[in-house]
Amino acid sequence: MVGPVCETGDTFARGLRRCAGWLLALLPLWASAAPVDRHAEARDFDRAFDATMARYRLPGLAVGVIEDGEVVWTRTAGELRARSGQPVTPRSLFKIASNSKAMTASVLARLVQAGRLRWDDPVVKYLPGFAMHDPWVTRHMTVRDLLVHDSGLPEGGGDLMLWPEPNAFTRADILHGLRWIKPAYGFRAGYGYDNLLYVVAGEVAAAAGGAPYETLVRREVFAPLGHDGCRVGEFRLADAGEVAQPHMRDGERNVPIHEDGPAVPAITSAAAGGIRCGLDDMLAWARNWLAPTPAQLQWLGPAQRAEMWQARTPMPISARRRAWDDTHYFAYAFGFRLADVDGAWTVSHTGTLSGMYSAMVLLPDRKAGFVMLTNGEADAARTVLTEVLLKHFTAPAKARSVESYADELAQAVAAKPAHAPVPDVSARHPASVAGMRPWLGVWRDPWFGDVSVCPADGGVEWRSRKSPRMHGQVSLLDGRHLLHWDDPGVDVDAWLDFAGTGKARALRMAKIDPQGDFSSDYEDLAFAWVGPCGATPP
Repeated sequence: MVGPVCETGDTFARGLRRCAGWLLALLPLWASAAPVDRHAEARDFDRAFDATMARYRLPGLAVGVIEDGEVVWTRTAGELRARSGQPVTPRSLFKIASNSKAMTASVLARLVQAGRLRWDDPVVKYLPGFAMHDPWVTRHMTVRDLLVHDSGLPEGGGDLMLWPEPNAFTRADILHGLRWIKPAYGFRAGYGYDNLLYVVAGEVAAAAGGAPYETLVRREVFAPLGHDGCRVGEFRLADAGEVAQPHMRDGERNVPIHEDGPAVPAITSAAAGGIRCGLDDMLAWARNWLAPTPAQLQWLGPAQRAEMWQARTPMPISARRRAWDDTHYFAYAFGFRLADVDGAWTVSHTGTLSGMYSAMVLLPDRKAGFVMLTNGEADAARTVLTEVLLKHFTAPAKARSVESYADELAQAVAAKPAHAPVPDVSARHPASVAGMRPWLGVWRDPWFGDVSVCPADGGVEWRSRKSPRMHGQVSLLDGRHLLHWDDPGVDVDAWLDFAGTGKARALRMAKIDPQGDFSSDYEDLAFAWVGPCGATPP
């Protein structure tokens, strides 16, 4: 950005606000907007909704739109569970995944407002056992740092302690394990999305607030804002009403995966991505930010609202974002992302879990926004529908159809050169017990814990002791050891690289697809051999 008010001596956050304000002041975006034809608008929204459902064959979808601080359109379709006959409604609960992060940040903001903590307090003031890999970083990490993805952790570092669920990792395990995860870059030196530090943030809130994280969310967010349908922590499925189940695509069918049992347990990842809400409650959450009532301004005053939406960490801007949205700045705040889209200021976040996707996009200057919730594999669907709805607000003259965006996205994916060829795992063959004999035994990583590489069912099985869904057969492919998961929902398969002899034996892992989900952070694991199969090493 250039201009007389964009001074190079500004801090990033101050300069961003000043420059953005200067640019937006030149754009009378809505000052003389014509009266809105709500019927035509609803037809446009319906058309986009139907086209998204048809193109991506989602099991269920819930979308709502806000203008001038009021909900002007909602739509739901599909089923809570494919072929169940149970319809999705505005009160159906979805996993909002990382849209939980803004609620976690809000709990902390409430505690700051109440004088229970300060943003610049060191984390160790509340959690003396907390430690990062670098002792200096441990001492200087603040509450603020936990929320803005500039810690130096590798992208998704340590996520194997959170997913796949269920697993036996605790929040105490995370506090202990962080010290073993080596940084990928310097502290406060760049952006790298993480989840573990939001779990730590939840524990800071618990220490300062005098109650478990889940209790604080209910007390500080759900109760005062009237989000009576939202759930966090343990609950009974029968008491929650309508609960959407996640799905994956299997050919032409949506297949339910990881379905809830009658008793839904509390999960370690709650503060990073473990809250569930329905469309009605998410729209109420959005309106609280866009057009707060006097009571909501008592809930969280202007000072802490400004803190929540202050740009903290610059984020990379993709070529697609530049082309589609004419974006010039993109930054992380406290549980929100800030960007300019066609000259308009947006505040947003997405949520992604296996078989569950969400999005919330706010345009504060117009008191407008929208929420999308779905219970299927919907990465492309979310991208496309979000773009169509955004253009309705930011650049109607540039409006395109769902089909147009979807075709362009599909073509870009097809044309993208592979970073590295992904091998055909169907060509694998089982590794023999005899051939694996030097590597059989119990292996330990300092943060992930123990895994066994031991004979099973005539072959060799790799099995995690704390993450029970992570088990699979060791095979050979192109002369390398391959770990093929028994549960396809675990995610991408892994190479196993064994080295050394005797007590110096080591095991490293790597995704067979380098572009796979960053939460499968196998590359951060470093196993050492600690004992033979059947032993319980100290």
